[in-house]
Parts: sequence; structure tokens; C-alpha cells
Amino acid sequence: MSTKPTILFVDDEERILRSLKILFMTRYNVITTSSGYDALDIVKQKKVHVVVSDQRMPIMLGADLLRQVKSISPNSIRLLLTGYSDLQAIVASVNEGEIFRYINKPWQTEEIKGTIAKAVDIALRLEKTAQQIQSVDSEKLEHPAKTEEYLTTKRLNLLVLDEDENTFNIISKLSDNAYTTYWARTLDEALHMLDAEKISLLISDVQLNGEDITTSIKVLKEYNHNIITIILTAFQDTKALINLINQGQIYRFLPKPIHESLLAKSLAAAVNHYQTLQATPKLLACHEIEATGREESSEAKISNKVLSFIDRIRGRHNKDSN
Repeated sequence: MSTKPTILFVDDEERILRSLKILFMTRYNVITTSSGYDALDIVKQKKVHVVVSDQRMPIMLGADLLRQVKSISPNSIRLLLTGYSDLQAIVASVNEGEIFRYINKPWQTEEIKGTIAKAVDIALRLEKTAQQIQSVDSEKLEHPAKTEEYLTTKRLNLLVLDEDENTFNIISKLSDNAYTTYWARTLDEALHMLDAEKISLLISDVQLNGEDITTSIKVLKEYNHNIITIILTAFQDTKALINLINQGQIYRFLPKPIHESLLAKSLAAAVNHYQTLQATPKLLACHEIEATGREESSEAKISNKVLSFIDRIRGRHNKDSN
């Protein structure tokens, strides 16, 4: 039996599957199928480290497949591979499949190799921590009082970054005093609160006062992997959303106008996800992000306010360590 990590590629085009198999077969145990249902059977029967699925397949869409893979094998790292910028599919892949990366067709060979390598590395690390996760869950069941104490003493702070007060009011109502909810109407206010408070969840629009702040969101996530980010916006730029997936590792993407029941479910899921990450820090590997490419791009493309904030935090950490 092969000791190589296993990758499952799902695509309805045989030529794509052949190309992917040739590209990865020397380093990994590669399984290919053109059927979403066959892919689910494979995941049920075998340990699959990484699942890469096309989106537009005739029987089962990639986002639907990855959602079911997540349920069957949550430690399998999931990636969506497609040549179409389908907003609905991208949103579904984030909210339901919790994908690690979105890969465009046609792919760049070195880029896809690097992305797959990262995904495999994370899957192998998750495999090693599976026992620890089970231990945490068992402790919750065996010591409910201790668990309740953990939840009450670890009160979470939510930051709403949105110029619309109605958004803050809705989230405050949904939190029902279970969390401390802060409101920032500008990036300056948000950075001040991030500096002063330990923020667990960031619920943010991608535009403030007519300005695009997606780069700032990505940079903040790059330097604080602990923050769980929910994007709540009417903005529908598929390219920006793909970048937020790959470079910002956003947890959920929700549309405006706000659907309160959907937002409530997303907040509950985000809180549970955050607590799981805190209980098992090695799971933070799932939120490793692509570099934003500051070295190649001009600083004008990145908020100077965010960079100043990061420098300030770095300076404080260096001072504390000396």
C-alpha cells in the first residue's frame, strides 16, 4: 500500500484528469474520477488528504460535492478548481464547503503545485492532531461543568466594521449579550479597537465610505490568523471574493440586505469554529494564507494605516520579548 499522501481530483473532463495525474503522480497517490458520487464513495472508503473538484459538472456541482466531503471527512483539505467566476458557486464553496483555496483554470503549473503542497502539508498535520480533537470533545462530554466554565470565562469580542449603524444594531441583537460587540465605522476606529481589545470575530463590509478595504482585511488576517472573518456586503466582485478566500481565508460571505436567520447561523458557526481553534491551536494551519505580495507591489496598494498598526504591534512584541 502506498505511503504517499492521497489526492482526489474530480472533473468531468478526462483530459483535465489526465493532465493533473501526470503532474502529481510522482509525489502523491493520485485518484481521479469524473463523478461526484464516485468521489463521495472514495472519501468514505479511503483516507483522502486533499480533494480538488471542478465546479461545473453535469450531475453534481463542485461546491455541493465539497460540502458533502466536509461532512464525511472534515480533515480532508478542499479546493475548488474552475474556469468560471460564478459568484453563487464561490459563495457556496466558502459558506458550505469551507474551501482552502480557489484555483483558476487554466492553472499555472508552479502555482498549483505550491498550493497542493500546502494543502497536503496541512492535511498531514491535521491527521496528527485528530486524536487531540477527539480528546477535547470527550472532555466536554465528560465534564460539562468545566466546559460551561470555559465558555463563560472566555467571553468573545466581536468587531463590526461597517459604516451602517443598522448592521451593528442587528448583530448586537443577535448576540443577545452572549458576546461583547464593538462597532467601528472607519478603518482608524477598527485598528484602535483591534489594538486595545482581543477581537475574536471580525464582521466587515469590504467598502467603507466608498473605498475598497479588501487589501486591509487580507493584511490583518495575514498577521493575526486567530481572527475569524465574516464578510457582510452588497459588493459582488468575484475577483475580490476569490482574493479574500485565498489571501484572507474568510470564514463566511453573506449578502446585504441582511438575512437575520442566515447571519445568526453564521455567527454561531463562527463562534464554535473559533472556540475549536483555541482548544486545538494546530488547526490554525487550515487558515494559512497566501502572501499578499507586498514585496512586489507598491505600498500605495496597501493601507498605510494597517501597515503602521502592524509595525506598532511588532514593536510591542519585540519589546516584550527583550
